Amino acid sequence: MKPNKQKVNPESYSDRVYRKLVNHAGLVSTRIRIEETDLHILAEQDVTEQATDLVLQYRAQLESYIVKNPRFSASLDPLQEDKIAPPLIRDMLKAGVAAGVGPMAAVAGSIAEYVGKELMLAGSREVMVENGGDIFLQREQDCSIAIFAGESSLSYKLGLRIASARMPVGICTSSGTVGHSLSFGNADSVTVISKSTPLADAAATRLGNEVGRAGDTRAGIRKGLEKAAEIPEIIGVVVICGELMGAFGDVELIRIDLQEE
Repeated sequence: MKPNKQKVNPESYSDRVYRKLVNHAGLVSTRIRIEETDLHILAEQDVTEQATDLVLQYRAQLESYIVKNPRFSASLDPLQEDKIAPPLIRDMLKAGVAAGVGPMAAVAGSIAEYVGKELMLAGSREVMVENGGDIFLQREQDCSIAIFAGESSLSYKLGLRIASARMPVGICTSSGTVGHSLSFGNADSVTVISKSTPLADAAATRLGNEVGRAGDTRAGIRKGLEKAAEIPEIIGVVVICGELMGAFGDVELIRIDLQEE
């Protein structure tokens, strides 16, 4: 694959420009922004009130837990299971252990999944919740997901086809060159697919950390994909670093033809 050279503004991430490229496919678009949480939701109806309440609820759980357990927000290493913690916290801890990172590496994906599943329980048959590039997805049709990879020429040119039979599913992306999240690697993007959105989020962080530690780009991508094979419950991974791309697992790569507005 030899895409056309394209200059992509890194501010596309912080300004959420990529949200303008989403095909709503007849669904209602809602944005919920509360402090660090910034959700773009597609559902069959306006879910602003319900989703706002859910975000406030889950943020309160997190903030309360962190007050009592400060290591939860500060640790870059996995923390042990806490059987009396709320389910959201337990899933973050579990994802951190599986991926070998601190639990906060799973926070965006966890909130996306918990909000999405609650909306489903309330009657939404189709829902997408995107939280800073981390996606919980439930559709009744196959979907195409474009990968934003900073200034790489592959950005918005390469994507994933997600079959409806695989949903609900989490698709999460970490970057060492774009965005505010902590990463110790230099990948333009590491995208992970998993049935667990918290795990996909944590694993994307871990695999992104691996890229760049091997001394050169090809070796870094290879190292990241080798590590992916060691993490349970990962369906597939795509790593983009500069002009190079690598993939692992059950992924269907597709060409994407999108332009920023």
